[in-house]
Amino acid sequence: MAHSHQDKFSLSISVKPEDIDELGHVNNVVYVRWVQEVSAAHWAHVAPQEIKEKYLWVILRHEIDFLKPAMPHDEITGYTWVGEHQGAKFERFVSLYRGGTEELLASANTTWCLLDAQTMRPRRIEQELIDLL
Repeated sequence: MAHSHQDKFSLSISVKPEDIDELGHVNNVVYVRWVQEVSAAHWAHVAPQEIKEKYLWVILRHEIDFLKPAMPHDEITGYTWVGEHQGAKFERFVSLYRGGTEELLASANTTWCLLDAQTMRPRRIEQELIDLL
């Protein structure tokens, strides 16, 4: 089932030799790294510097479905968007596709927690951040 990615942030990722495991495809742990990289790139893209200095995000939960293996020399396109938020928590989705195709390799639903960068304590998500994301 094809999904529209027109309004979603995307990041291109190249499979590196060190990403390949003994089975000859990308190790599952690498997908977790990619989910974090795509999410962090989205935040870096949308948040002005003064906001990045005020807030940090930490991951509370990853739920990943591995659907098809990424192979050596693949180019991956990661898409991300946010879902519901409550208090200091925000739901984020990431889909990883084989570049240039509609072949979904993995999908993730993650929970992130907003922290105050000075106190390192959870911080309620305010409208200014909702508007950015």
